[in-house]
Amino acid sequence: MTDLSRRKMLVGAAASAAALGVAATAKAATFGNPDRPPEGIVNALSPTSRNDPGPQNPAIANQFPSFQNPPATDINGMPLFWASFNNAHKRYQNGGWAREVTQDDFAISEDISGVNMRLGTNGTREMHWHQQAEWAIMLDGKCRITILDEQGRPQVADVKTGDLWYFPPGLPHSLQGLGPTGAEFLLAFDNGHASEFNTLLLTDWIAHTPPDVLAANFNVPADAFKNIPVDNLWIFQGTDPGPLEAAQRSVASPLGLPEHPFIFSLGDMAPTKETKGGSVRIADSRNFKASANVAAALVTVKPGGMRELHWHPNADEWQYYIKGEARMTVFDTGPKAATADFRAGDIGYVKKSLGHYVQNTGDTDLVFLEIFKADHFAEVSLSDWLTHTPKQMIMDHLHVTEETIARFPNNRPDVMPI
Repeated sequence: MTDLSRRKMLVGAAASAAALGVAATAKAATFGNPDRPPEGIVNALSPTSRNDPGPQNPAIANQFPSFQNPPATDINGMPLFWASFNNAHKRYQNGGWAREVTQDDFAISEDISGVNMRLGTNGTREMHWHQQAEWAIMLDGKCRITILDEQGRPQVADVKTGDLWYFPPGLPHSLQGLGPTGAEFLLAFDNGHASEFNTLLLTDWIAHTPPDVLAANFNVPADAFKNIPVDNLWIFQGTDPGPLEAAQRSVASPLGLPEHPFIFSLGDMAPTKETKGGSVRIADSRNFKASANVAAALVTVKPGGMRELHWHPNADEWQYYIKGEARMTVFDTGPKAATADFRAGDIGYVKKSLGHYVQNTGDTDLVFLEIFKADHFAEVSLSDWLTHTPKQMIMDHLHVTEETIARFPNNRPDVMPI
């Protein structure tokens, strides 16, 4: 049997089953089941090679159907590209909590580390700074941010659900939850090893500077600092910061405001791309000028829809799933292909230029973030490539008809409908 005839088998049956909402059972050596080498449970002919009598944790295993029974198109093995905040340790203090996933926990994630933080009403993340850039999106509530740029220009602003902030490396800042519910947000740092538990803190520096040096630096008696905290605050319960306008007036500098605001409303912007299948909103240095080293896309996929087959040529992709259920297959050289399932609070990672798709497998909207250590968002669409290459070349490669190619999307839809 030739490769072509093998791949033609069961196409009609699979299509009919899909139309009826029934999963087609693949056969070995057929289309949808590459057979060199044979992988997938369809190739496990002995009943004892299909079952798993060993120790089980169903509460975990049932969350990962694509790990337990991978598509027969998966091949070989790949570094694990799934992680989650759901099993990350929470560090609680009076005022809020935080949990993080760094490269120490998630080996593949070289470019980005992530933090999920909650600040209660008036809960305060101590004044601090990082050696890495900090990108953030508000997930719930309101937060007040303060920052000072390298020219001494301050910004004080309130951010709400769907808003972003970006703090370049080394710029000092603080965060405080506002209102009756406080704030919850996601932080992304442009270094996989960066940790929110190991930052440059105001109280640490003051406590570890000789009193006479403090006196000389601030032109006050040394005992003015006699009540400084011995232990750092990190997250603590602060006091009501008052109206935003009053806070902005109190810190105003004759140098004015920073050249570009450090905040951006991603949730309020019109979609960059919208189809019947969903939408994509992109924020990078082209519209969020301050965000010089992190680009992001907020993706919504409607039930039955799919983030199309594509890849990103300029950076690794760090994903954060906000709501819904998803399945993603990542393709690499080798060939290698692996499929994983994702839910709210989970993290995915795709290395630069590796092909992938993200499919909504639930019955509600799927919403997730794509975050890149790059100044701009870049993507190559598989359908866009195939429809902008001479048809005969595609026919020679894929053994499809010209009529089939004519039906391919030729406008890079980003999100495909059901």
